[in-house]
Amino acid sequence: MLFGSVLSIAALVAVVHAAPILRQRQAPAGVPDYVLKYAPVVYLHSSEQYFPSDIQSQLSNSVPKVNYNAVSAPNPLDLNNVNALGSDVYITSKDDVTQNPQWIKGVKPDSNGKTNNAVTAAVIVTDKGNGNVDAFYMYFYAYNYGGNVLGIKQLNFGNHVGDWEHVMVRFSNGAPQSVWYSQHSNGQAFKYDVVSKKDGNRPIAYSAQGSHANYAIPGTHDHTIPNFNLPGGALEDHTDAGVFWDPLLSAYYYSYNAGSNSFTAYDQSSPTAWLGFTGRWGDQEYPKSDKRQVELFGQKKFSSGPTGPADKQLNRSNVCPENGQTCILRTILVPKSADEEVVG
Repeated sequence: MLFGSVLSIAALVAVVHAAPILRQRQAPAGVPDYVLKYAPVVYLHSSEQYFPSDIQSQLSNSVPKVNYNAVSAPNPLDLNNVNALGSDVYITSKDDVTQNPQWIKGVKPDSNGKTNNAVTAAVIVTDKGNGNVDAFYMYFYAYNYGGNVLGIKQLNFGNHVGDWEHVMVRFSNGAPQSVWYSQHSNGQAFKYDVVSKKDGNRPIAYSAQGSHANYAIPGTHDHTIPNFNLPGGALEDHTDAGVFWDPLLSAYYYSYNAGSNSFTAYDQSSPTAWLGFTGRWGDQEYPKSDKRQVELFGQKKFSSGPTGPADKQLNRSNVCPENGQTCILRTILVPKSADEEVVG
């Protein structure tokens, strides 16, 4: 009897310790525990105006268009039917975004880091076999405010409706090996051991004000030249430890099968069809005839919205996506040093 009581107490203690993790992160059964334990957290800029956004809200406030003309589409458009649209479709805002409608501002996380009443992230787990797993933490924002060249507000370029960013953690037998931070047209990779962490395990991503590019360190980042993260320059991102966001608290969870190019929700009630949408999650680049558009030296104030998570090379070989840029696995938290390893 005593032995049985000890087992019961031990089981109860295990439940008590496990319950807060599941309750806090709201992760469904089946998600690998290490995907949660080592999941990144995000610090949004203290002056951020465009917070993480509910994915469904983007569809509710948009109309599908091709070449600036509305096309036939399911009504209402939602996460269970948007995949019926073609790859030439732009999920186009019903509102003039230059008027800053409320929905493009997203949802500011509460004091616990949760975006209440808004699913703003998706966790996608790619099991590559032999203990090798890539976990993609996808973050959605309704609007991307581009940079101001030389800090001049009138020289504002690279705005677009819809913004998908991500951090990827590569695991070997459940142990984190490296971390990828998405940035403008490229990003940066670091060995897991060297990145800053919250609670000892969770990598920290600093989200740039407006553009939401992810960086491993706070401060000023010039992104004029890919693979260089200089502390100042013509086109800067700014990051700081402003608003804490824990994307796990309001996320969908999926596994990805590269062989069949298919997604399976860990929670069967979560929508899956939207991951098959191959069009753009925002407006098409405005033409010169549109009064909102400005073009200078080949740079445009408004560009087209992005493609979705399925287009982020979920079965990539290196920790970096294959985009023509050298894949550098950094071993210290500086923009560039002699202590770097070129991957691949």
